Amino acid sequence: MQTFRPRHFAIVPAAGSGSRMGADTPKQYLPLLGRPLIHHALAVLCAATQIDKVFVVLSVDDKHWARHDWSAFGPKLVPLFCGGASRADSVLGGLRAIAGEAEQSDWVLVHDAARPCLAPWHIDKLVRELAHDEVGGLLAVPVADTLKQADGQRRVQRTVPRDSLWQAQTPQMFRYVMLRRALESTHGVTDEASAIEAAGLHPRLIQGDPTNLKVTYPLDLHLAEWILQNRDN
Repeated sequence: MQTFRPRHFAIVPAAGSGSRMGADTPKQYLPLLGRPLIHHALAVLCAATQIDKVFVVLSVDDKHWARHDWSAFGPKLVPLFCGGASRADSVLGGLRAIAGEAEQSDWVLVHDAARPCLAPWHIDKLVRELAHDEVGGLLAVPVADTLKQADGQRRVQRTVPRDSLWQAQTPQMFRYVMLRRALESTHGVTDEASAIEAAGLHPRLIQGDPTNLKVTYPLDLHLAEWILQNRDN
């Protein structure tokens, strides 16, 4: 009897404008080591043997994607021009677009377009440790800094205990049917794990590392460049 092996699909929502970067070009297309920022994560995802296909969810009127050469990734990389106003809308649009290809029990790894320092070992660890998990989970790192809660005047109201706090990263990995139902039932969430939590489930935290940073502000581009250049050392 043939054993069923769930497939792994990656979805990269990339329909945002990245307004906090203060640039005219959407953040995912800003240059990083001679390539568009999004190229670096796509290269790692497409090279991962565990991942069967990588879908990039772009805005309907995206004019930048076609200006770059993605042919090196071959048919494994598929652009979907169905992005929405929010990250959740884009991911849900992507899930709906691949409904004819994905089985309900297939895994979906959602990764931020603005995390260019994704490494092969991040994917390896996430896929391996969640392979038999009933819910799924996400890469995250324990909070190291002391956290302060501010009042309306930006004065410290209290210190927040950090013992059980983690900083969420991506990829976040859940079954296709579970993630789609969660996103269709929830509004206003900022990541996939939040949608799963809203459904009453408890995603598992898989410890990553701080190098998997998210580029949000201009300085982050320099940090990402340093990480990519020095990672082998």
